[in-house]
Amino acid sequence: MATDYDRPRVESKDESLDILGPGRNSAQAAVADVEESDTAESFELPGADLSGEELTVRVVPRQADEFTCTRCFLVQHRNRLADSAESICMDCA
Repeated sequence: MATDYDRPRVESKDESLDILGPGRNSAQAAVADVEESDTAESFELPGADLSGEELTVRVVPRQADEFTCTRCFLVQHRNRLADSAESICMDCA
C-alpha cells in the first residue's frame, strides 16, 4: 500500500497520548555501562599529577630521504616536499 507522506496528518490529541501507553510514567532506572575490570585507577582525570609516571619513547633520527617542514616542523618524506627552497611540505603550501 502506498503512503502519501505529503498529506497532513489527521489525528486527535487524545489518540496521540494513548499511543504512549501506561508504562510511560513509571520511573526508569539508569544503568551504567561499566565493566568489572574498570577501576578508578584506569580513568585519567584532566590536570592529574603525572609526575610519578614514566614515558618511554624511541626516537629515530631523521633519515636521508626525509626533511623537516619549516612551517609545521613535522618530519616528512621527500615526496611530500612542495617547495625545496624553503623546505615546505604539501600540507603547508
